[in-house]
Amino acid sequence: MQPKIIAIDGPSASGKGTLAKSLAAALGYAYLDTGAVYRLVAKTILEQGSDPENRDQAIQAATHIRDTFTLAQLNDPALRQDTVAQATSKSSAHPEVRALLMDIQRGFAVKGGHPGAVLDGRDIGTVVCPDAAFKLFVTASPEIRAKRRFKELQNKGFTTTYEA
Repeated sequence: MQPKIIAIDGPSASGKGTLAKSLAAALGYAYLDTGAVYRLVAKTILEQGSDPENRDQAIQAATHIRDTFTLAQLNDPALRQDTVAQATSKSSAHPEVRALLMDIQRGFAVKGGHPGAVLDGRDIGTVVCPDAAFKLFVTASPEIRAKRRFKELQNKGFTTTYEA
């Protein structure tokens, strides 16, 4: 029997991660923050002293992550640093990187070892898991999103300003 997949899409700090984690816990489903997988690639690129805009270096890092991926890697607080976020937007622009990471996301959705999986991120319901049993799009006003992100970063010990 194929596991049930719930795809939760929406912009950053819209609440999709909070909803996805809670839903996965309540249902006993596996949970994957797909944005963190992209951040892991960017962090790897930066640690290697490479350029996230360099297509070949980004593909090399994404290939490495695809081949060595574990959920535990996504617990690294450094994935939420601003430098990693900025590098993520650059490295994820390469279609080859997106394709490599789609292998991880789709594999997780169907082989998570649970009765189902909840994945949150961008393009989850349309590109990554278009056949998901349930698809949700979550959004919030820019002001609410900024407040949520500011509070999240403060709670994790990062120094930032609301304006940033």
